Amino acid sequence: MGQINTEGFSERLLDAAGEIGIELSVQNADKLVEYVSLLYRWNSTYNLTAIRDPKEMLERHIIDSLSVVPFITESEIMDVGTGPGLPGIPLALLFPNSQFTLVDSNIKKTRFLTQAAITLGLKNIEVLHTRIEKLAGKRFFPAIISRAFTAAENFASLCGPCLSENGKLLAMKGSEVENEASALSSEYVYQDVIKLTVPGCDAQRHLLIIEKAKTSN
Repeated sequence: MGQINTEGFSERLLDAAGEIGIELSVQNADKLVEYVSLLYRWNSTYNLTAIRDPKEMLERHIIDSLSVVPFITESEIMDVGTGPGLPGIPLALLFPNSQFTLVDSNIKKTRFLTQAAITLGLKNIEVLHTRIEKLAGKRFFPAIISRAFTAAENFASLCGPCLSENGKLLAMKGSEVENEASALSSEYVYQDVIKLTVPGCDAQRHLLIIEKAKTSN
């Protein structure tokens, strides 16, 4: 497959970052466009995402992933069900001093992730081809993020065993937050529900921050 037309992509990312309220260097904007190009090329063969148009990938994948940047504070984060690296790869680019573990059970997607990390020169990414259940009790993280992975209650039950003490779960969601809040088990509590700013997206986007419930001694 030939080169795609990415004219204006970097400028669009820089504008969107300004609307979100984050700093994005021209170099990182160009890297994100390079990631879109790589995803587009691999997608024709490996079916990594249902979105086929590179401009839509930019809008619906990259800018959506950038919307959580203001709320990333931990230096070690696991991205569960990352698919082709969303939001893990954009976050790894913007937080070069933090470590990101990208987990997916689809071998085609983890192969792409490995190649993307090499192509983009990302040294702060670990790719794991596994199911999250197999990591329970073996790996622990202060923050675990997911984007369109599963319902919040399932996310908590699956990933909670991998949380460090006082760790938190970050669930990127649409407008269904009220229904999900009522379904959360008593072992977990919502620490916050944040409405995200996603330039160019008319639908509501939220970040649910979930913690383990405190137990009294």
